Amino acid sequence: CNSNLCSNDGYQVQNDRMATNSPATDSGGGIAQVTFRVRCETLGHGEAIFLSQADNPSGSRIPLFTTAKSYPWYTTRTPLSLPLPTTPNNKTYRYRYAINRAGIFHRWEEPSDGGGIEEFRAQQTINSSGNIAVHTVPLRLLHGGEIYTVNDVLGVTGGPPDIDHIKMRNNFSSVGSLARKNASAGSLYGLNSRNNSAVGMTDQGSKKKVGFAPQPPPTSHRSSEAGAIKQAVHLTSSDGLIVVSAFLPVHLTRSNDGEWSADWDYEALLSMQTHLRVTRVGTVKWRGWHGNVGGGKSDESGVPVDERHKVEAVLRPFNCVPVWVPTTLFGEMYNGFCKGVLWPILHNVASVYSTPQTGGNTEKPDPDKDIEPYDSQYAEYSMDDVAQGPIHGDGGREGELWAAFTAVNRHFTDVIIQCFNEGDLIWIHGFHLMILPSFLTRRISMAKIGIFLHTPFPSSEIFRTLWCREDLLRGMLNADQVGFHLFEYARHFLTCCRRLLGLNYGMFPDSSGGHNLAIDTNGRHVSVTSIHAGVEPPVLHQVLSHKSTCDRVASIRNQFRGKVIFAAIDRMESLKGIPLKLIALERFLQRCPEWAGKIVVVQVGISAFERGDDYTKTRNEIISMVTNINNRWPGTVQFQECAESEMRLQQRMALLRAADVVMVTTIRDGLNLIPLEFTIAHLDALTEQGRNDGRKRGLCILSEFSSCTRVMRGALHVNPWKISEIATAFYQALTMSEDERMRRISIASEFVTRVTTQRWALAVMLDLKGVQKNEDAGKYAGAGLGLGFRLLGMDSKFNSLDANSVARAYRSAKSRLILLDYGGTILANDNLDQLQRFQFVKKSRPPSVPTEGLISTLKELCSDHRNIVFVVSGKERH
Repeated sequence: CNSNLCSNDGYQVQNDRMATNSPATDSGGGIAQVTFRVRCETLGHGEAIFLSQADNPSGSRIPLFTTAKSYPWYTTRTPLSLPLPTTPNNKTYRYRYAINRAGIFHRWEEPSDGGGIEEFRAQQTINSSGNIAVHTVPLRLLHGGEIYTVNDVLGVTGGPPDIDHIKMRNNFSSVGSLARKNASAGSLYGLNSRNNSAVGMTDQGSKKKVGFAPQPPPTSHRSSEAGAIKQAVHLTSSDGLIVVSAFLPVHLTRSNDGEWSADWDYEALLSMQTHLRVTRVGTVKWRGWHGNVGGGKSDESGVPVDERHKVEAVLRPFNCVPVWVPTTLFGEMYNGFCKGVLWPILHNVASVYSTPQTGGNTEKPDPDKDIEPYDSQYAEYSMDDVAQGPIHGDGGREGELWAAFTAVNRHFTDVIIQCFNEGDLIWIHGFHLMILPSFLTRRISMAKIGIFLHTPFPSSEIFRTLWCREDLLRGMLNADQVGFHLFEYARHFLTCCRRLLGLNYGMFPDSSGGHNLAIDTNGRHVSVTSIHAGVEPPVLHQVLSHKSTCDRVASIRNQFRGKVIFAAIDRMESLKGIPLKLIALERFLQRCPEWAGKIVVVQVGISAFERGDDYTKTRNEIISMVTNINNRWPGTVQFQECAESEMRLQQRMALLRAADVVMVTTIRDGLNLIPLEFTIAHLDALTEQGRNDGRKRGLCILSEFSSCTRVMRGALHVNPWKISEIATAFYQALTMSEDERMRRISIASEFVTRVTTQRWALAVMLDLKGVQKNEDAGKYAGAGLGLGFRLLGMDSKFNSLDANSVARAYRSAKSRLILLDYGGTILANDNLDQLQRFQFVKKSRPPSVPTEGLISTLKELCSDHRNIVFVVSGKERH
């Protein structure tokens, strides 16, 4: 039994005794009642937390407790009574948190309990002062006869105290009277871990925020109506979660003797470990997964069919379920439709004069071959020549790509249905599966489904150029929650839904008593979430401390000894803006020739064969520009092209650690974690040792069109289209003062150390679980055919039909009108099954006809003189 989950009323007297021995011994100013609560996410199994007075560490300690609903918040069972001074002064109540293990004192709280940046800051404080920081509550902020809650984070002692002030009608003149009041009334507090505040209270009080000084009132004001209680949403180990992505976050390896093994892909966003019951669904990356078959250059066709059972067995301990899709079909979907059609649109590229995309090409283009703009090999994937036809406005190549896209989504649907258990949450990732919610909602309408896009979302003027725009939007709206990394992308999605589908959006109540941004569609509210993902510092620190990483860092530093290293890692496509970066470098060296030979730009280009001629043209342009720059300023640019498999997390972190500045000059980009990884790699620059290493490191130069720019506020933001801004950023990074550089690194560190991948996922999952969805399946109905299918939510006053009530009314009625639909009620509707409809149109099968039993039932109904029976049909007479 976890001691933190058990109550002990005997601590009430101990609380009063401890508070009475506080520094403020003068009780003439009255007594304030204070509840302490602390957020603890680093406690291990069997560990408990206690509050201890800093000025009397050997004295009694007060235990803090938690529950399944309030975790990770721990709170004192009853408030402490703090005597207040009669006159305002600078007296404080000083305290610390102690951690016991197996009932015995283990350690005091440490700065590492509050995150990496707090650890570095606290280390500087300890080194300079020699004292360990403690929590403080200025007693001048408290008033006699009133009750407060102090909110702490374990290990974080800096900054003003976070105090909630609750006014009470009754004043208490002594500790004893206050204790008697608590003994009779019990606890007045309910904990809500979702919004990090105590929100449950009696109808006697209202809550307000207390800052450092009572006047003027603080700008951040917390308020809640008296008596209003929110039902917090929590995720427990009993909650099931199905995470769906195009690729499973694992690496597969096959030995020469045919044995398979798997390992986590730790740089994948979805490889994080959690206490939930998680099942991951996706395809496996193996030879041929990209569809590069049938071209005469490769005989690989993915995992052999007769070895799939071995791969499934290897993935089973990882709770990963593979989706087996024919490699050619997957290549058509991934390279053809996703990369060739959706990718440019999602990144705001929709020019009819642009060079055609190479969409579904199943062969890797020759990098040394110059591609003609309208080569027949690539022209069939052009979005400029759209032939009108019966399939979504296009009967040509794009119709085939769309068919592949829908077919792969159906493959995913079948696997998800097999893995689904009642009550599970389904979390879909990526634009590759945008229509998957439509297929799932047909078969498991009561499941809570969320979809999160890791790419930008374009404005309505760009998105409306897609011929399948309505199907894609309805596919996303069949989910219960749609997530984006930035509100900018969410706003574009909302605008598209309003302008293209005529839907309204606004703030609607959720199941926890709050309000969420949502779209009102067919009686349902589809929640829209925007929160940027982070990285996992423990994983990155482990990679950075590995011997091979350290050796690689030393090798890079020695190779460019005495130079400031600017690093960039980009895919070789026009959207990444590599040529703009090189033009800016050339302009900077022209204006500041004194820096020639003192800097080096290490540009790593990831091969992007799926981009076809865009990759080839970008590659040729980069090589030409690098050659020109190095001819004029030898050794200035070190360009290296490599496959994605050759620049994994370990190689990437080594380069980022060795670099002094990282550059991202993308024209349009979604999730890009390289600046966050770079910041983690240089967190030690904030320490005294890091300040004295002689390197001007830790700065990021980011394009304002990258999503991470919104959260990396300490970076140098540039407009990549304005070459002079990038050139100026080179100069700023080289000449920036030490204080300014430390300030920028500190600001950038705040996000990467606090918003980790797990916290991002938790926030999105809490929103998904908190979506209001009626458990009664009768409250929902399906409408529409094919991808036009949508789930309709009935009004709150709607009552589903009760068969027993109908039967009773039927027996007692004197006259009855019975309307029967022919297709879909009396008979199966041939129009709903595309295969049957095709066979019927081609006259390869006879039409469906009523059975003898059905005819007999109809005759029996008509024989009753009280019945009037109509059979309604729009079909022709057979």
